[in-house]
Amino acid sequence: MSPYSEFDLDPYVSLPAEKLIVGSTLPFDVFLKDHGIIIPLFNRGSVYDGVAMNILREKGVGMVHVKTSEGTELEAYLSRLPAAAKAGLDPVVYRQYIESRDRHYLIDRSLLLQGTRVAFNILLLREFRLSVLLPANEGTPAVIDDRVLHASGDIVIRPEDISRYNAYLQDLANSERLGGEERDRIRRSVIRENSKLILKDLLDNPRSGEKIKESVSVVNRMVECILENKSAAGDLLSLRNHDYYTYTHSVNVAVLSVGLALAAGLPREQIMRLGIGAMLHDVGKCAIPSAIINKPGRLDDEEYNIIKTHVPEGEQILRISPDVPEESFLAVSQHHERLSGKGYPGRRKEQEVHLFGRITSIVDCYDAMTTKRSYQPARTPFYALSVITREAADFDRDLLKAFIRMLGELKA
Repeated sequence: MSPYSEFDLDPYVSLPAEKLIVGSTLPFDVFLKDHGIIIPLFNRGSVYDGVAMNILREKGVGMVHVKTSEGTELEAYLSRLPAAAKAGLDPVVYRQYIESRDRHYLIDRSLLLQGTRVAFNILLLREFRLSVLLPANEGTPAVIDDRVLHASGDIVIRPEDISRYNAYLQDLANSERLGGEERDRIRRSVIRENSKLILKDLLDNPRSGEKIKESVSVVNRMVECILENKSAAGDLLSLRNHDYYTYTHSVNVAVLSVGLALAAGLPREQIMRLGIGAMLHDVGKCAIPSAIINKPGRLDDEEYNIIKTHVPEGEQILRISPDVPEESFLAVSQHHERLSGKGYPGRRKEQEVHLFGRITSIVDCYDAMTTKRSYQPARTPFYALSVITREAADFDRDLLKAFIRMLGELKA
């Protein structure tokens, strides 16, 4: 869980957990100390709600920790001084932001190596604004520098630059200046980026049999990569410091599901079929209005019922393709089912939930919670797993234990 040493250069101050104000937005990062190790608990900007409070009580956490450098924010928080009001999201501005975001393609800045040349514009999406961070084209390429590597926000490119971005990735994967280990990491990252590109294309053209076939093919490459080297899963995951995109979430769910299936001892062919279903599990969201998918806040009953239709919609879309194995549909149809019978769409219970549904339900829930939304920060892995484990009747305990062990190995 990304531990930090007790002797970090930025020391911590202790705070009784009971001092955290239920319903408040935390103006600082909060940490937990476990056996001398500092673990991220709540990210700055998180709302400290009743669920969070109960988790701390259940785990017997009496003290939490805040970095000394955030002492001013802590002092104001404890003295109940009115913090600057968080600006409400203007519906028009937010809708324009979502439309602009969805017209662009998110890229992973870890593949933008310092000193390399690019022949495409690099844009920055930050705080509901889009700006050109590094102008470039085939006639006038530009060099990646610190300004790009350390910019705060999402790094995106325009659709017309995707082919040039792909060419850049292939050149990078074949670069002789990279060492063998670094070249392998880059090649795995290229598989991830290609997976995201294919998924975005599929979500834009959901009834394209060719795009579905490409998705199945990329899962095959992904599974082979993980079977060859278990630690490769870490390089295949998209980072959590960007906004939520359905296509990055889909790739993450596929990678983590494959990793969990491998940890559970499933045979190769079953892992492959699970990976396909996990990769395609949210394809039905293309039929849901963007205003509902991206709503900043709790859905009302009508909106929630519409969201739930993405499961049967996804099945219907994928049935057109002969390339999707029948068993893969179990991950698509059951990733929102819960062993308690509280899930949807079938309200299946216990043994009615297939192993593929049990795996994808854990992974889908975890990845969704640990990815930042435009209107709220990502939950820390510790918090996300705490929430999932509280719902003991919903998830398979043995698989959850295996999942936690697997995450520990990926972050080691």
